[in-house]
Amino acid sequence: MPINARTRSRRLYRLRTILLVVMLSVLVLPIASLFLFRFYENELVRRTEEQLIAQAAAISATYRELMDFDGARSTIPNDPTQSLKAQKSTASRLYYTPIDPALDLSKQAILSRRGDAIPAVVPVSPKVKRVGASMQAIMINTQRYTLAGMRLLDQNGTVIAGRSEVGQSLRHIQEVRGALKGKYTPVIRERISDQPQPPLASISRGTGIRVFIAFPILHNNKVKGAVYLSRTPQNILKHMYQIRGKLILLGFVLLMVTGLLVLFISSRLSRPIRELIAQTQKVTRGEQQTVSVLHQPGTYELAQLSGSFAEMSETLKERSTYIDRFASHVSHEFKTPLTSMQGALELLQEHGEDMPQEQRQRFIDNLYDDTERLKRLVNRLLEQARADSLQATNEHTNVFPIVKLLASAYEKRGLKIDYEMSDLYLNIAPIAFETVLTNLFENSLQHGADHIDMTVDVVSSECLITLQDNGSGISEANQENVFTPFFTTQREEGGTGLGLGIVQALLQTWKGSIRLIPNESGACFEVKLSISGDQSSSS
Repeated sequence: MPINARTRSRRLYRLRTILLVVMLSVLVLPIASLFLFRFYENELVRRTEEQLIAQAAAISATYRELMDFDGARSTIPNDPTQSLKAQKSTASRLYYTPIDPALDLSKQAILSRRGDAIPAVVPVSPKVKRVGASMQAIMINTQRYTLAGMRLLDQNGTVIAGRSEVGQSLRHIQEVRGALKGKYTPVIRERISDQPQPPLASISRGTGIRVFIAFPILHNNKVKGAVYLSRTPQNILKHMYQIRGKLILLGFVLLMVTGLLVLFISSRLSRPIRELIAQTQKVTRGEQQTVSVLHQPGTYELAQLSGSFAEMSETLKERSTYIDRFASHVSHEFKTPLTSMQGALELLQEHGEDMPQEQRQRFIDNLYDDTERLKRLVNRLLEQARADSLQATNEHTNVFPIVKLLASAYEKRGLKIDYEMSDLYLNIAPIAFETVLTNLFENSLQHGADHIDMTVDVVSSECLITLQDNGSGISEANQENVFTPFFTTQREEGGTGLGLGIVQALLQTWKGSIRLIPNESGACFEVKLSISGDQSSSS
């Protein structure tokens, strides 16, 4: 089954395409943010209402002061100290009554354009008219800077100060009616501008509205008049339309930057990945044996990925070479006894009846020896296969009981093992450690040893176990081949040449090692394993 068979049902996208989509999404974000301006426009409306409230409160306070409803001016003496006391006495009777903005553009109904003023029914009193005339200049000068429409109304809704409609009544206007009842009333109305709206105005509600507030002038909980103000909220879209040339230039710059980012990321990600894919395809086709590390991986992650691929391919190559060599050795090892057995069987079959009993028995013994050799070889091959495929576990082994048990068993076979050690826990499975020692002891027996000197040294977090025997030793010419599978000088004595290979495979599984130490007499091996962090474990 092809490796990519599972992915056929899913649509795969090129990394370049994904990066392009991401970058275009980033580019579209500023444009999409225009539709979010409605939320900000509501804040502009509330800010405009807040400013109008502050202006209305100031005009209301000025009007009350000029009207002098309490007659305080005639009773306050000319002494500044007494005047200040009177002002404090008046202020002590007042309470803080803040008015918070109440308009919400997303919920508020937009009313039609404000109706025209109508003739006043109730005439304005002379005093109110004089105060209105005094306020006229103040309001017009204030309007010059605030750009707000201002009207000052008496308690009957008649305009007594403002740029226009003075002497006419606004009592019929909805928000004015609310203010004359003593209630602060804000509304949003349609606005008809004398200038054409920008093309982007269609996505904004703030371009065609105007905020109106009617602020009641109260004294002793009685309505003495009203301040009627209006203003158009600030408009972002109009400002954007005015600087559309700069925005187009900014969009072009963003497009260029996005393209450069796509090229940059593509060179950093897409190119190294394509190079890595090309190498793996060459390995698949047999055009090269291993994947080499990328010279310019682009990113740290791709460098790690490239290194991992190179290491994996090198491991697979070594494993493939090992399997080929192993298969060759196995075929050779099996071929020799099988050929001998075949020849003996042919002779027995053709000349068995004519052979002397002694010669026939020799052929039969040879057949038996060859079958025993094949049996040993099969058993060792199974051990080698298990050692090669074994997975490391978290088991810990106390070496002392195993060494003690094996020393007692091999002493009965004529191999004395001298050791001095106490409890010491190593990072290896008990059965694996026992197999390692068993193969090393058997190797010493096959080479004529009757004594092994075993020492244990602890260096930092590692344990070094040295085994020195008094056997025939290993010649200098054979020292490089001792760990090669099937290499043995004791084939006639039943050696298979797999013992040290099994030992090496087991130790490598638990991140240990074994090496041959050159020695003048006998053989000396050094086994290295890591010490368990928990020395209280049991094997």
